[in-house]
Amino acid sequence: MIALNSITEEQSELLKEGKFLPVMEHFYTLQGEGAHAGKAAYFIRLGGCDVGCHWCDVKDSWDAEKHPLTDIEKLAKEATDLSKTIIITGGEPLMWNLDFLTKKLKEFGAAIHIETSGAYSLSGQIDWITLSPKKLADVEPDVLEKASELKCIIFNNDDFRFAEKYAELVDSSCRLYLQVEWSKKEKMSPLVVEYVKANPKWQVSVQTHKYLDIP
Repeated sequence: MIALNSITEEQSELLKEGKFLPVMEHFYTLQGEGAHAGKAAYFIRLGGCDVGCHWCDVKDSWDAEKHPLTDIEKLAKEATDLSKTIIITGGEPLMWNLDFLTKKLKEFGAAIHIETSGAYSLSGQIDWITLSPKKLADVEPDVLEKASELKCIIFNNDDFRFAEKYAELVDSSCRLYLQVEWSKKEKMSPLVVEYVKANPKWQVSVQTHKYLDIP
């Protein structure tokens, strides 16, 4: 592993090619949210995010300099030895070139999911795209077009308006989810339930991994 703030020119090229990427953590667990909740999956959390949501629960991921550059081919093999469902998350994973990572994961037989704010265009071969847009960044058109599910976080009442804005922009096949921000679950959960009852095109996404106390 290599520290991002001390890389050589050669290592910088490997970063651009996506053969080494800043990895905050990687682990085998269950997907806790959305359409694939409850499915066993291997998570690869990349470091780096410039969106900066104040309620983010992985703020340690924001600074890519804190996370070592990791040999992606070795990581892809390690991940797919444990699971053929791989979830690339962050941070904001689309800050990086994912062509090499997804190519290797595919060679090892993986189905590849990504969780993104949509602030950057797509790269790599992705089978399932979870778009979770944020108010601080516009979503790239190719992510809107190809999103498999739209997951909007409900922190306050204005977030319902924000969610509807993006529901109008994604493809008609995209699944629509509202998910209460964890610290607001007592206040906002009843409102989300009533909203979905009144607007049944939406479904509720629950952070089941937090109830199960797993990563």
